[in-house]
Order: sequence, then C-alpha cells, then structure tokens
Amino acid sequence: MTSAGATSEDWSRLPVGPREHRQDVVLALVLAVGIAISTVLYGSSGMFDDPAAWWVCALMVVANAGPIAFRRRYPMTVAVLVALAFAATQLLRVPEGLFINFTLFIGLYTVGAWCSDRVRAEAVRWTVIAGMFAWVFLAIVFRWSVPSAVSGDSDTLIPSYVASSLLTIIINLVYFAAAWYSGNRAWASAVAKHALDLRTVELAVERERTAAQAVTLERVRIARELHDVVAHHVSLMGVQAGAARRVLERDPAQAAASLGVVEENARTAVEELRRMLGTLRDGDGTRAPLDDAPSTEGISRLAELVDAATTAGHPSRYSVVGDERPVPPTVATVAFRIAQEAVTNVLKHAGPDASADLRLRYLPDAVEVEVTDTGNGGRASRPSAGAEDDRSRGSGLGHVGMRERVAAVGGTVEIGPRARGGYLVRAWLPTS
Repeated sequence: MTSAGATSEDWSRLPVGPREHRQDVVLALVLAVGIAISTVLYGSSGMFDDPAAWWVCALMVVANAGPIAFRRRYPMTVAVLVALAFAATQLLRVPEGLFINFTLFIGLYTVGAWCSDRVRAEAVRWTVIAGMFAWVFLAIVFRWSVPSAVSGDSDTLIPSYVASSLLTIIINLVYFAAAWYSGNRAWASAVAKHALDLRTVELAVERERTAAQAVTLERVRIARELHDVVAHHVSLMGVQAGAARRVLERDPAQAAASLGVVEENARTAVEELRRMLGTLRDGDGTRAPLDDAPSTEGISRLAELVDAATTAGHPSRYSVVGDERPVPPTVATVAFRIAQEAVTNVLKHAGPDASADLRLRYLPDAVEVEVTDTGNGGRASRPSAGAEDDRSRGSGLGHVGMRERVAAVGGTVEIGPRARGGYLVRAWLPTS
C-alpha cells in the first residue's frame, strides 16, 4: 500500500500496454486538431496584435500536443515539455489561449496519477507550478509597468489592474490545485484497486486452503469413525471366533455361544457402517452428523461394552457413581467412543486372563469415563500377532482418535499404564 506522497518500490502503474499507448496517441491528435482550430479562430478574431507566422503556429501546435502521445511512457518529461511549450506559445505570440491549458493540465495530472516515484513526482509538479507562477507574476509586473494599465477609474471599489491581477492569480491557483488533486486522487484509487486485487487473490488462495483443510479434516473424521465402528466389533469377533475354535470339540454349547456373539457383532458392525455411509452420501443436510447418528447413542450403551467383554472371556464390571442426569448428545457420544476404544484395547492387548472395570462418574459440571484392566499392556501373554502394542506405544490411531474426540468437546484424557499393573484410560468431559 502506497500513500499519495510516498515512494512506491514494489508496485507501479507503469509501464502500460499498447491499448493505453493508442489512447494517448488519439488524445494527442484530438488536442492538436483543437489547438489548430483555436489558433485559426483566435488569429481571425483580431484579439492578438502582430500574431506569429503560420509556421511558428504549426510548430507550437506540435510542441503542445505532441508530447501528450507519450504521457504515460515518460510522464515527468512530458509535463516539463508541455510547460515549456505553454510558455513558448505565449512568448512567440501564437494566437491560442484555450487548448494549451488542457495540455498543461493533462501533463500535470499524468505525473500525479501515474508516477510510482512519488517524491520525484511532487518535485516535478512543484517545479512546473513554481515556474508557471513566476511567469504569471512577471506578466503582472510587466503589465503594471505600463502607465496606461494603472490609470483606471478611481471610483471603483478595487482598481481594475489590481482586480485583474487577483483574478489571474486565483484562476491559476484553482487550475493547478485541480490538476494536483485529480492526479493524486487517481493515484490513490489505483493503489486501492491494486490492494483490493491482491486481497482478492489472497482470499481465493485462503478459500482453496480452507477447502483443502476441510477435506483433510473430513477424511480424518471418517477414518476415526471407521476405526471406532470396525475395530471394536472386529476385535471382539476375532476373540470369540478363536474361543469357539478352541472349545468346538469339547464344549459345543460354549462354541455356539461364542459364534452367536460373532454373528451379533458382525450384524451390528454392518448396520453401523451402513448408517455411516448413508450419512456420507446424503447431501441435503437432513441426516444427523456422524457424531450424533443413532448408531452412537452414547452413555446408554456402555453396559453393552461390559457384557461383550465378559462374553469374550474378560470378566468386566460396570458401575455408575453419582446421580444420573441427561448430558449433551455430543458428550454422550464421545464418552461411548472412549469407553469402546478402551474396551477394545483390553480385548486386543491385555492378555487372556485380564479383567476390566468401567466406571462412569457424574460430576457437578462434567462426566468422567474410566476404564482400567489388570492386564500387562505391551507385555501381555497373548498380544496381537505381528503388531506392536497400541497401548504401550500410546501413539496409535486409537489413542489419537480418543485425544481428538476429547479435545473437540474441551475435555482432558489420561492414557497409560498403572503403577500397580494394568492400564488406565480416564476421560473428563465437561457438560456445561
């Protein structure tokens, strides 16, 4: 951003293209025709005594109008040339006093409107204006030196020669002030438009960046949902299928019960996947978000997790501390997902002899979900084959998902091994 009086080092209106150059040439030709016609008319009117020869007039037509064709290529040079031509036109007694005022005005305006070096632009304009006023004052002094010029009527309020001199000064002040102001305003408008264009580009880039971030966040959210929906049920199915295989011959009833759990979890997983995919495909906004979908009802389903873990061979307990009360749906969903992930890790990593304890505490301004087990974490007697223990690492997708969900509702989570053995997951979730 550059002010009207500052030097612009990083942006310039110049150079301009062929279109602007053609416009300047057309303007110069129009002014040349106007100056020529005005010269002929002034010369024929008899207002000038002893006017200049025709070739001098023709030369001044070119001298005044010609530089305008290059005004946006060399604005400061053009301003000086048209100022000199303006003075020469009067010194040589060329009978023209109309269109040369336009050429001088355009020259000064162009310096203010197009020069990026604002310090030099002001210096050139001040020099031209000072020269023009020096010319005006010399003309006034010369006129006052003629005795007949100061012998006007004495009964007027202001002597005629004083009044005409003041009018000349006022007209020139208005003339040069208008050229200065209009040039500066054009420059300021161009700077503002340039800043707006830059801001528009920045906003477009920011929109693209925001859209890309939104896509990434949505992918992360979908990945988290898939992990939550699939990992728990598939892990439980794997445990139950292994148990059924081991007792198939000696205890068919237990094997059938385990296979029934596999079937139930498979059906539940498919149902939740179908609901989630339906939510993703629905673009009219009528479905609930993923975190609020009916498949993630929340706290009311915590007991199901304990029953599933017990059925899978890990005796588990569920207890509620405090007075039960409704909680926000999002908090209920996060509480269920945290407990689900923790119980899944018990099935996967705690070992075959571990038991689990799930507690839900109602605090004055929050709910707390705590899952503990008596397993060995990364040193479980039966870890996942070929897999590093997610519980001992503390940096797997499950842990990342838990931390992201808790952070989304402004809560805190504690994940890690207990000093007396086993593993602990405790999440504090605000309800107000």
